[in-house]
Amino acid sequence: MNDSTSRYGDFETLREQAIALRRAGLSLRQIRDELKIFNNDLLNRLVKGEPAPARRHRAKDDLRDRARELRLQGWTYDQIQLELGCSKSSISLWVRDLPKPEPRYTPEEQQALMHAGLARLRSAQNEERERVRLAAHQETADLSDRKLFLVGVALYWAEGSKSKPHARRERVIFVNSDTGVIETFVSWLDLLGVEPEHRRYRILIHEFADIPGAHQHWADVLGVDVDAFSRPTLKRHNPKTLRKNTGDDYHGCLVIGVNQSARLYLRIEGWWNGIAAHAQGRLR
Repeated sequence: MNDSTSRYGDFETLREQAIALRRAGLSLRQIRDELKIFNNDLLNRLVKGEPAPARRHRAKDDLRDRARELRLQGWTYDQIQLELGCSKSSISLWVRDLPKPEPRYTPEEQQALMHAGLARLRSAQNEERERVRLAAHQETADLSDRKLFLVGVALYWAEGSKSKPHARRERVIFVNSDTGVIETFVSWLDLLGVEPEHRRYRILIHEFADIPGAHQHWADVLGVDVDAFSRPTLKRHNPKTLRKNTGDDYHGCLVIGVNQSARLYLRIEGWWNGIAAHAQGRLR
């Protein structure tokens, strides 16, 4: 090993590395920078017998020139990538010697742009949510009496009062605060032939709420007079608990009871057991 190679290490090892880089398409300058060999004579001997890489296609040169042009105009790597369709690593290699562009916007302008972008995103998300809701709404447009019957059974068993083996209370009592749920349950009672005079109404509400307003709200939902309601059940205020449901949209829960409904309750229980048994059979 002579002096020119002793500084760089074993010649054969260097030659193998240089040939591999040459065959990968690197120029002599790139091999020099990669292997840190700055002796031109040694560099030429390392790649002796290996043909020079083919000239790069002009299209890539055009991309490089365009990338540098855009960078000088203040474009970011992301913007250049979107414009030219090349990798960000290539862009970095082509333009890293150029000065970093000055910010195009002040911090205030950037914040305003961010808020505007978020507003557009939320608007698009809201439009998509509404599209999904409307499409799903159309899927229930042909709700038959049979389907309403099954919906009502499931609804009652989820939200209605249920008898226990240790405390038999076979009476239909339904409690909910959602207007749509109440309207569906009342339609179900109509479907079953439960006469309005057999129904009893009462609200369960926080003591600091607008009780007359709540009575009027539920009377409008049911299409009955306010006089049809029994005395409300008041939830006592707990000063340690911060309550957020006493505003204009808070109307408490509506309790609907059906008089002399032991037989109806037993039928509901049987209907639900039949539905559950059918579902269990499908799972087996």
